[in-house]
Amino acid sequence: MSDDNEWFYCVSDGTVRLGKESRGLERMGPYPDEATARRALEIARERNKAADEQDKDWR
Repeated sequence: MSDDNEWFYCVSDGTVRLGKESRGLERMGPYPDEATARRALEIARERNKAADEQDKDWR
């Protein structure tokens, strides 16, 4: 899939964009579609929670 056909979430202004329009440090993704990109922060929270749980289990 080309970067121009992938969706990104811009953390600086909360917008969802098709293609790499924002700077790399301000961009989350790529995501396969707009709806998934809109959930970027939720997805990150879920992944962080799962990683924290794995850390607890590891200790």
